[in-house]
Amino acid sequence: MKQKFEWSEWKKFPNPGKGEYLFAPFGCGVYELRNAKENKFVLFGSGKNCAYRMSSLLPPPLGQGTRNNEGKRKYVQTHLEDLEYRTFPFLKEDEMKLFEKQLKKKNEYNFGT
Repeated sequence: MKQKFEWSEWKKFPNPGKGEYLFAPFGCGVYELRNAKENKFVLFGSGKNCAYRMSSLLPPPLGQGTRNNEGKRKYVQTHLEDLEYRTFPFLKEDEMKLFEKQLKKKNEYNFGT
């Protein structure tokens, strides 16, 4: 039986310095960030552990993991109060990757993956 998922509701991006929480799939998932103040998409991404991958959007010591794009981290940290996110869970990594490719075609983001 194939399980159908959909985007979560938009949530304010958490500020770990204030003890706020990130609600994201612990397994495979895609995420999207938007600047609510400007009503513009900022970035999207995916991860085998979506929650951990999203935590790498903040620079250390607030964020975890590695990210090769310092510009993304600086943008997220600078605009943290204006950012919202949503997630889309997946059971299979190949389905997640296919969905991410579809997002890339939208070309509406400040940053690519």
